[in-house]
Amino acid sequence: MRPDDTNPNRQYKYYEFVMAAFVAVYLCSNLIGPAKAAQLNLPGWGPVTFGAGVLFFPVSYIFGDILTEVYGYARARRVIWAGFGAMIFASVMAAVVVALPPAPTWTNQPAYEIAFGSTWRIVGASLCAFFCGEFVNSFILARMKIRSNGHHLWKRTIGSTLVGEGVDSLLFYPLAFWNSGLIPNELLAGIMLTQFVSKVGVEVLFTPLTYKIVAALKHAEREDHYDVGTNFTPFSIKL
Repeated sequence: MRPDDTNPNRQYKYYEFVMAAFVAVYLCSNLIGPAKAAQLNLPGWGPVTFGAGVLFFPVSYIFGDILTEVYGYARARRVIWAGFGAMIFASVMAAVVVALPPAPTWTNQPAYEIAFGSTWRIVGASLCAFFCGEFVNSFILARMKIRSNGHHLWKRTIGSTLVGEGVDSLLFYPLAFWNSGLIPNELLAGIMLTQFVSKVGVEVLFTPLTYKIVAALKHAEREDHYDVGTNFTPFSIKL
């Protein structure tokens, strides 16, 4: 099902909703999740400590997979740029709001700073990792779809996530925490591995749901885009 893939003005029923979901998940997982360190006692393993955002951040990769699989790399690229811009705005807004002098009656400033006062080093690392990881994820999925002639969706979603999340983790943790004093350097590799495995595990767990959403969207939109002849540069928003 490949109706007029080359038409940049084609209208879709649900593209904007998937875009909004992607941006919402990305913003929430970066602004709400990282402020809390959670711990679960896993049977046979013991206590495991992790940033709460790790449970939800991989969902943005799932939406990225859905966008690329159904609508193609170029439209997924626009959504990634939308998420990138939204995160820059949210980071600037958070910095300004935290820096404003609190009113004498406002007694929650310390808690507010903990929740929304990320350093610019962490924000910059998050933006860099997101930008690179998401584009790598989308590129690999699009190329794998052509090579497999659209078969074995699970290989594309999991394979692209393995590389995309790997790039994200390899960039974020050293850029954010190496020699920062927040996390000992000798613990970074272990934390990176734990977060990477957790994120990919979420992708695998959600694979049946991804299949259902992709099938429903392809049917509703009458679209199954193949990126033959696509310009894969990330530095463009053209269709």
